Amino acid sequence: MPQASSLFTRLEFRLAEQLFHTRWLLPRSPRTQRLTMQLFKRCAEAGHPDALSIYGHMLFHRSLSPHDKARGARYVLEAAQAGDIKSQYQAAHIHEHGCVQYPRREDYAVTLYARAAQSGHFLAAERLARAYRLGELGLAIDSQQAAYWQGLADRQPQAELATA
Repeated sequence: MPQASSLFTRLEFRLAEQLFHTRWLLPRSPRTQRLTMQLFKRCAEAGHPDALSIYGHMLFHRSLSPHDKARGARYVLEAAQAGDIKSQYQAAHIHEHGCVQYPRREDYAVTLYARAAQSGHFLAAERLARAYRLGELGLAIDSQQAAYWQGLADRQPQAELATA
């Protein structure tokens, strides 16, 4: 039976994605937005890695309540631990700036930025290059490391600029 629920979760996630990204499928109404969020929530609670990332990001950045923001951060961190590259970048950002539930931890941020950058995330490589160039994130100024991360960023496609 786990395969059936897993299949159902994947189907729910695909529907949520379609509702989220496709304006012609259904008009953008409060009802459609509630349905989309409910589908993402169900999939995230079922442990779907992409749903954890998307729903967590939306909760963290768009929620007004500290409880929802904390739940969003937890979902993003869970997706990052599962290896989702965009979530690793988002989790690094959470640790860099801190929030109520997760205080600022620059060492965690550097680790997560490095994982994401080495997996092909352009913005993570850019952030590390800037951090080494300017001595941010608790890192010493190191032009060789800055050049390494900038070179990595220059070799990666910049498609995630629109989706980070």
